Amino acid sequence: QLQLVESGGGLVQPGGSLRLSCVASGLTLEDSVIGWFRQAPGKEREWVGSITQTMTYYSDSVKGRFTISRDRAKNTLYLQMDSLKAEDTAVYYCAAPSALVSGVPGWYRQPHFYGPWGQGTQVTVSS
Repeated sequence: QLQLVESGGGLVQPGGSLRLSCVASGLTLEDSVIGWFRQAPGKEREWVGSITQTMTYYSDSVKGRFTISRDRAKNTLYLQMDSLKAEDTAVYYCAAPSALVSGVPGWYRQPHFYGPWGQGTQVTVSS
């Protein structure tokens, strides 16, 4: 059964860094597209970035500050977050597509193509 579990969140000051982890069971991460999303209180779930077998993509709001990487031996994905801002405060989720998607440009940015969703990990950026 597919399960992705996020961890590594916490409280950090503006300008600081955090590294989130996404551990998978029932899925080999390197064989799948994995997306990182976040959701702030009162807001819709927002795409942060995605990694495929060969490429990584980032939203404009995090490009140059966040980096997605993969440890194949541990079947774990990471989201390195640097130069954090207050507006990065949110619950962060990783997820895999719920079905094979083709013919939809930019589908990897859309949360409704992903699932199931885990509990997420809270990131709070505050002084």
